[in-house]
Amino acid sequence: MLTPPQPNGNLIAETRARPLTPAPQRAQTARAFLALTKPLQTLLLLVTGVCAYALSRPGAVAWGELLAAALALTGAIAGCTALNMVLDRDIDARMGRTTHRPLPAGRMSVRAAVLFGLALSVPGLALAWALAPLFGLIVTLGFAIDLGVYTLWLKRRTPLSILFGGISGGMPALAGRALALGRVDLVGILLAAGVLLWIPAHILTLATHYAREYHLAGVPVWPNVYGPEATRRVIALATLLDVAVLGTAGWLLRIHPAALAVLAVLGAGLTGLSVAVLVRPTERLNWVLFKFASLYMLGAFVSLTLGTVL
Repeated sequence: MLTPPQPNGNLIAETRARPLTPAPQRAQTARAFLALTKPLQTLLLLVTGVCAYALSRPGAVAWGELLAAALALTGAIAGCTALNMVLDRDIDARMGRTTHRPLPAGRMSVRAAVLFGLALSVPGLALAWALAPLFGLIVTLGFAIDLGVYTLWLKRRTPLSILFGGISGGMPALAGRALALGRVDLVGILLAAGVLLWIPAHILTLATHYAREYHLAGVPVWPNVYGPEATRRVIALATLLDVAVLGTAGWLLRIHPAALAVLAVLGAGLTGLSVAVLVRPTERLNWVLFKFASLYMLGAFVSLTLGTVL
């Protein structure tokens, strides 16, 4: 009686060990490079810059200039983020939530990451200066503060480093407004301040959730240095100021009442969550606040922009 052929163990092992074909390898490499830019964070900051430009020219947007500005901001923000990943690779290797990133996971060389960051940031900054000196100056300041002051100098030394991270985060909005007007004005400063004051609801909630990992990695964050209660107070106060600042920007821009109402609802939601976390802190509420903070920032800038054209 014939017996069916048995699987060849060596053949199975060889098949499993077979290297990826070129197409999957390229896709995997592309995903690794994309991960270096933190695409969601980059997109959110890009939206603030694009919206700040658009709301400054309601009905008269120079679409070519806006597209060029978006490309410049994308290059500068994404390139800066990739270079930050290089500088923070040792921290990422010690934290559970970041060990999967391309550099600590060994999916990319440091040299490749540096070249990628420079290939994005140098053309981005050059294009920013070519569009307008004031726009280039503000974008470059944001780049330098984030990379040099926040990441390279202060992040490993003091929890107050987030102030400078917030200042750099507000630069795309300030730059977009300045490009549209040709000057820096009060509304532009308020938009940038709105991003700065949003940082505690975004960063300190994350730091609270991963406080132990930050401690083990040797990074001083607010919850570990000043305590959870002080951290929650800072988040609540910053959130109240943030809602007031962006609401004032909407009032100065004379946005449509419907857009102002949406802005108020979003602000009430963020404020309510921050107060709830302060009064009855739970891990779940803290994480909900972290998630909602990004939706608030996106919704606030979109509301301000649509409110100027309605």
